Amino acid sequence: MVASAWDWLRRKKPLVDAFFALPILFFALPSLLGNSYGIDDGWYVLLTIGLTGPLVLRRTFPRAVFAAVALISFVQCVLGVAPVQANIAVLMGLYTVTAGFSLRWGLAAVMVAEVGAVLATFRYPSGADDMKYAFVMMTVLVAGTWLLGLHMRTRRAYLRSVEERAERLERERDNEVKVAMAAERARIARELHDVVAHNVSVIVVQADGASYAIDTDVGRARQALDTISSTGRLALAEMRRLLGVLRENDDAGVFAPQPGVAELDDLIEHVRASGVAVTFEMDGTPPAMSDGRQLTVYRIVQEALTNTLKHGGPRVAAAVRLRYAEDALEIRVDDDGRGAAAPDDGRGHGLAGMRERVAVYGGEVRAAPRPGGGFEVVARIPVREEVGAS
Repeated sequence: MVASAWDWLRRKKPLVDAFFALPILFFALPSLLGNSYGIDDGWYVLLTIGLTGPLVLRRTFPRAVFAAVALISFVQCVLGVAPVQANIAVLMGLYTVTAGFSLRWGLAAVMVAEVGAVLATFRYPSGADDMKYAFVMMTVLVAGTWLLGLHMRTRRAYLRSVEERAERLERERDNEVKVAMAAERARIARELHDVVAHNVSVIVVQADGASYAIDTDVGRARQALDTISSTGRLALAEMRRLLGVLRENDDAGVFAPQPGVAELDDLIEHVRASGVAVTFEMDGTPPAMSDGRQLTVYRIVQEALTNTLKHGGPRVAAAVRLRYAEDALEIRVDDDGRGAAAPDDGRGHGLAGMRERVAVYGGEVRAAPRPGGGFEVVARIPVREEVGAS
């Protein structure tokens, strides 16, 4: 309520300026009734209205208003008309120009006001001592008004800088949120690629095997169909978990934890069930690793075995080796298939995704054909910063 009223007043500058000019008229009224200045009532009314009237537009046209009241005061001084209460309008104009414009304009305004103080001192003499006193008092008023205007100008500049900084920080916060959202969507896209590519490859291999064996080996065909069914359910469950984070206003979902190194055995058994002979070896003592690093290890092995399923050909064999060193984990997945000779349609993103995952932790990946046939993927992930104290 108060803020809205303040905003309304800020938009009604002439109304507010007229309100601040009313005290001048209020104090001028007794002098007009008592004729304490010894001048004609006509001159007094004319000067009072001429000096206070422009103040209604004091903040709308600050320099023009100051020029107008300064000119009226100059003409008053030339004509020898005695000062009136409304001459304080010069100080109000000085303050407005100094507070609202550059230092150069403030200096020009204070010089004009000080010239007026000098002219008034000599135009209305009343003794040497009184002249000195009047000059000092008027100079103090002019200087004090100018300094007050400078203070307000500095304060307003500071408040503007604070508001601009707050707006900039708010924009930066919004940009950070957008960047975080984009990064999260990119992560989900990589996860979906890994999940879909691996499970669909298993389904395709099993479906091909079932179609060949359905007439000759019904039991093996049934086993292949069972594998297809379980793989499809696993793929759906992982996709629901990944896509669930994209839902808005839905905090009721319970999501399964991300796979890690402990789930590699299940992954390899799943690939073995697809007809690929896979061996799994671990060398060294596994250090304590974050969930993010463990997920990276799992996805690298999954992507490498998926490529073996897709491009290795029949009767392919693969080997997965994890070697834990003091400061890094080395992952090696190789096979003896024909993946190096398989055609590349250029649409895959698996190898690029592996490089992106490993690069997050300062590691590196090498994927290339093996000498003598087959394909290998070698990744090195630093883990020194996450080695737990023994």
